[in-house]
Amino acid sequence: MSKRYAGIAWTETGYRVEVLDDAGRQVVGPSGWSGGQVAELIGWLRELGDGQEAPAVVLDSTNGLLDGPMTAAGLEVYRADPWLLPPRPGFGSVTAVQLAEQARTAPGALARVTAEGGTLTGRAEEFFAGVERGEPARAALTAAGGCFDHGRRDDPRVALTFDDGPDPVFTRQVVEILERYGARATFFCVGHHVAALPDEVRRIAAAGHELGNHSWSHPYLPDLTPAELREQLDRTAEELDRVGGAAPTWFRPPYGALTPEVLAALDGYPTTLTMWDVDARDWSRPGPEQIAATVLEGAGPGSVVLMHEGAGDRAQTVQALPSIVEGLLERGLELVTVGELAATPDAA
Repeated sequence: MSKRYAGIAWTETGYRVEVLDDAGRQVVGPSGWSGGQVAELIGWLRELGDGQEAPAVVLDSTNGLLDGPMTAAGLEVYRADPWLLPPRPGFGSVTAVQLAEQARTAPGALARVTAEGGTLTGRAEEFFAGVERGEPARAALTAAGGCFDHGRRDDPRVALTFDDGPDPVFTRQVVEILERYGARATFFCVGHHVAALPDEVRRIAAAGHELGNHSWSHPYLPDLTPAELREQLDRTAEELDRVGGAAPTWFRPPYGALTPEVLAALDGYPTTLTMWDVDARDWSRPGPEQIAATVLEGAGPGSVVLMHEGAGDRAQTVQALPSIVEGLLERGLELVTVGELAATPDAA
């Protein structure tokens, strides 16, 4: 049985898929999918070929939205790095054919993405070194009010934040739980999902929550040029303004990848960088009890908590959320948006 490769490119309007066999023959005609059809795309890939093994999926590092749900679904997922590929267009990845061809002709050069390592599997050392190099500039930016990690430690409030949405299933579940407790939160949305699921964005805004910018396609920012990076933010901000009724004032970098080069590219950009001091690590799906324990052990007055409600199976996060909210409220901590927490005088 020949190996098959599904190159998946992202564009302004969704995903483009091309499937080739190991001889370079097209297995099925090109197909297009919106950002809200990831579950349907996964089902299609699994069924492709009348019971044969699903094709291996090939993404690039500017697409951080598919590896989570696809590895969770048991698909074989690979990443093709920029130095293996031709130049990208100004907005979007290389073509789906180019991704499939790279896998077909040099499969050993690709990184096999794991659920534990996520999109950056195999590049962790590079990632941590880049963040360490960026620490001095980030610290200076924080001191100047351009980067927000947490609020005052005597402020009895906590900001819960949710990344990577909106999602066609989990967003409404998170919003409903928060509403049950009268809690407010900040949702850092990716433009790709905002464009595909505008009603879910409106649901977030109508419930009184805050919308933040989390880029368009969740790329590894160091792989972008300064112009590409700003285009990711600009397009997401425009879409959130159009759908949600206001341009976001907060930006969370995917993976927290603030290298000196990324910080330089963001210099003067009209949003405040938003990080966190408590990471729920819910993306690794360790179980709802562990997610709740991680948050409740780490959070205190002024904390900003990182969680996720999109780009993967977030059922464990949803299951953990009531225990998290109840545990924080029992300590007398009010749950507010990042904007409300940061508005406290002398937040530091």
